[in-house]
Amino acid sequence: MDIPVADGTIRGYLARPQTEVSGEPPRPGVVVIHDAVGLTEDARNITERFATAGYLALAPDLFSRGGLFRCVKTVFRELATAKGRAFEDISAARRLLAERADCTGKVGVVGFCMGGGFALVAATQGFDASAPYYGQLPKDLSILDEACPVVASFGKRDPSLKGTAAKLEQELTDRGIPHDIKEYPDAGHSFANQFPIGPLNVLARYAGVGYHRESSEDAWRRVLAFFARHLR
Repeated sequence: MDIPVADGTIRGYLARPQTEVSGEPPRPGVVVIHDAVGLTEDARNITERFATAGYLALAPDLFSRGGLFRCVKTVFRELATAKGRAFEDISAARRLLAERADCTGKVGVVGFCMGGGFALVAATQGFDASAPYYGQLPKDLSILDEACPVVASFGKRDPSLKGTAAKLEQELTDRGIPHDIKEYPDAGHSFANQFPIGPLNVLARYAGVGYHRESSEDAWRRVLAFFARHLR
């Protein structure tokens, strides 16, 4: 679907719950923010899984204005500064969901890798709950002063985010923000994403990257329980 934004529209993927499984609308919403690879089949599958769990789920394509190679540098720069068009696009996706007749108006945000960083900053931008997966912390931690409740998941074998889980735990505790932070001892980066890389899976795991089913499923249960408390 198209998502109206300030300068036109961007692409997005909407997944709606089946009525016979989740009951009649309205339902809470979830904005799903993809990783640096873009709005892939994996990102769409995650969006569908939230719909199966009873949420109206929308994944905006942050690379709509020129594709992966033209957009990724700009989007990462905006993430580093915690402002810019990508955040406006995420807010537009939130508004679209919140204003739909089949949405309760409560909207959470979840993001993976690059999207996890965006989800953490977006926790201060009108969402009711945030679930960052292995996302980097904002450089200016003071923006967390007004954060919504946060459920975050990290992998201990992720060399790029060593110590991040403990740091985020302390920052949210100091601010009195409801949270659930967990670092999985057997997981690395991208442990909740499934990419079709075939024989490269072994090499990826050696580098601290790759899907880890047990950790992913536990994180999924935690996120759904947390969202149920704060969105339903």
